[in-house]
Amino acid sequence: MLCAMKIEKAAAQLAELGHVTRLEIYRILVKAGRTGMPVSAIQERLSIPASTLSHHISRLVRVGLLLQTREGRVLRCNAQYKELNTLVAFLTEECCIESD
Repeated sequence: MLCAMKIEKAAAQLAELGHVTRLEIYRILVKAGRTGMPVSAIQERLSIPASTLSHHISRLVRVGLLLQTREGRVLRCNAQYKELNTLVAFLTEECCIESD
């Protein structure tokens, strides 16, 4: 099975996950499951300013790894598992094809 992900998209996603805070955010949301988590709960766990958190979340949303939705007064973030699975497949699809 060949992964349809383009190398540019994979590089952009990996670059965003290459920042410690963004990786922490993403791991928190992956652990939260399909229901996601309110931004306020993420902020509480990381103890970072709201503006800093917003910046990092927007970067992850931009590359498709997170979805942010408004539920009344609550902003909720969800990890996009399909994107995660596609990225992992891209990284492993040619594993060991040139080994002896």
